[in-house]
Amino acid sequence: MFRENRLANEKSPYLLQHKNNPVDWFPWADEAFIKAKKEDKPVFLSIGYSTCHWCHVMEQESFEDKEVAELLNNYFVCVKVDREERPDLDHIYMTVCQIMTGSGGWPLTVIMTPEKKPFFAGTYFPKDSRNNKIGMIDLTQKVNEIWTHNRDEINKSADEITSYLQNQVFTKESEISEEIIKTAAMHFERNFDEKFGGFGNAPKFPTPHNLLFLLEFYPEIVEKTLKSLRNGGIFDQIGYGFHRYSTDRQWLVPHFEKMLYDQAGLLMAYAEAFRLKGKKIFEQTCKEIFEYVIRDMTSEEGGFFSAEDADSEGKEGLFYLWTSSEIDLILTEKESAVIKNYLNIKNEGNFIDESSRILTGFNIPYIDSENEDIAKKYGLSEIEFKRTTNQSLQKMFDYREKRIRPLRDEKILTDWNGLMIAALSYAGRILGSREMIISAIKSAEFILEKLFDSNTKDIFHRYREGESAIIGNLDDYAYFIWGMIELYQSTFDEEYLIIAIDLTQKLEGEFLDVKEGGYFFVSEKVTDVIVRKKIIYDGAIPSGNSVHLNNLFKLYLITGEKKYLNSFDNLKNAFSDTIAKNPFLYTHFLSAIKSSSKMPHIIIIAGDLHLSENHSRLDELYKNVEPDTIILNVNRKSNKLLSRIPYLKNYKVSDGKLLFFACKGNECSLPVENPDDILSLIVKN
Repeated sequence: MFRENRLANEKSPYLLQHKNNPVDWFPWADEAFIKAKKEDKPVFLSIGYSTCHWCHVMEQESFEDKEVAELLNNYFVCVKVDREERPDLDHIYMTVCQIMTGSGGWPLTVIMTPEKKPFFAGTYFPKDSRNNKIGMIDLTQKVNEIWTHNRDEINKSADEITSYLQNQVFTKESEISEEIIKTAAMHFERNFDEKFGGFGNAPKFPTPHNLLFLLEFYPEIVEKTLKSLRNGGIFDQIGYGFHRYSTDRQWLVPHFEKMLYDQAGLLMAYAEAFRLKGKKIFEQTCKEIFEYVIRDMTSEEGGFFSAEDADSEGKEGLFYLWTSSEIDLILTEKESAVIKNYLNIKNEGNFIDESSRILTGFNIPYIDSENEDIAKKYGLSEIEFKRTTNQSLQKMFDYREKRIRPLRDEKILTDWNGLMIAALSYAGRILGSREMIISAIKSAEFILEKLFDSNTKDIFHRYREGESAIIGNLDDYAYFIWGMIELYQSTFDEEYLIIAIDLTQKLEGEFLDVKEGGYFFVSEKVTDVIVRKKIIYDGAIPSGNSVHLNNLFKLYLITGEKKYLNSFDNLKNAFSDTIAKNPFLYTHFLSAIKSSSKMPHIIIIAGDLHLSENHSRLDELYKNVEPDTIILNVNRKSNKLLSRIPYLKNYKVSDGKLLFFACKGNECSLPVENPDDILSLIVKN
């Protein structure tokens, strides 16, 4: 064990993993760059995250190695960054890596001047060079040689790359038409994997916003994909929750980390699929995701943790893998036979090592047979089969809980919590789950107490161990606003909607590119980056610009204020050429445009909905309206809301009555007292 370096003073679990490295790490701070300038050294930047398998591998091979550490310390000032704490830096330098190498990933390795101008980039490097890939020993010495003898060449390259980053322009000559939106949907239809669901070949990611976008165009594609995800090894069949992605076409072998944002996005996708199709498997999956999140990803204070690691005991996926003999040990003979068939547990194992392609003897539980067929094979009725599998799965869960668990990253991030608040609020309405909505409320109250300044309306990005830190980015504001809008519609607590309105004003003031349109990822307050990037690509999660576009249109529908529609139009047009070229990369952005073209309904309910007997009357309404339908409530306590949205004063509250109005465009229906009548009006329209 080496002495602790500066990272010991940090809160990030990822940085703390490296606190005993012999590398003289700095966090991203002025101190590091001042030292680099003073000592005339380049900066070695390493970006990763706590649950990243290959980040762990590079640490073990290189950053814990005395020989590599000595070279790094002699030739560089070394900086470690948690990409989840500083996604702005990750976006900037990942773009550099993609420009220079044509690909990207983590760990991300960038070498730059003391002025933060990059001149070399890559991802994982082994200690020693092998298979035409340079290793850290050779890399550090080669860079030092060039830095010492060819500085002009380095400075020229660094200046060119930095200039490219700083002068990136989005043109806006195109109009995002209905045809462009259909083109995006057709791209997925062409690339659909009819056998296993999902799109293309390995690796496969769930990318739930793509599935939500496609539901209107190709519901059968989404249904097949969601079933395949639920039955595959990418889903934890024992303890629930989804792993990050599949390394194979069949959704069998995942990379085992579990991310909060995947649980949130997929919860929303399964809830909407259940609303449309009514299939129990989708409802069940929603409940399983929720059970996992509440049990394993929720702090005592109500905020949601970020992730669980892929590795435990130094091996990827070990916590989730099973041998056939373990199953025999913990189950009865009959249970063992049934569950092995049900979960494809084999004596020789079904888990193939990624590098050697040899069976390991371990099994990843997954489902590929119909329950009826297995039940018939063992002479079980449907009820007996369900009882047997449920009992067996519980025994397996209890046994697994005694294993050494993967590390949990207990950072609480505003953006990912905002996404989970939105998902729980929406799914809670669809499933009639008060528990989901209460969980969303607890997270919202945690963020408002710990990561929000009610005086300045500033949001902070990260909370851990009592510390709120890092200036909020566009995603923090946009996702939390989304959560507040959804939570309002599940609770009709006007405070949430007012917060959404106030934060939108704050976002407009600090992130808008007044000259070119669109929104920067970082606030104008952030000064330690070489460029304020604008991000539009909907990757693992939608971009902040895409989320904000959806929010702006919802706020226009809610308030009737033209300023939101104007901002919506300006943002819609700001990236139009980029989106028109490859529209399938921007599905959440396109979802907002699709919604605006059909002008969703607004349902206004006048009356005291906070009474439980009245709230229960909305269950059928929630299940049968489109997801972009806006539902507002005017009650006796709506004073603040009425001052912000004056037109709602026209909807009078009557004693003991609920009155429902359906509005579309500039027209509203006459009031009705039965929610079913409102549904009939909406269907008629």
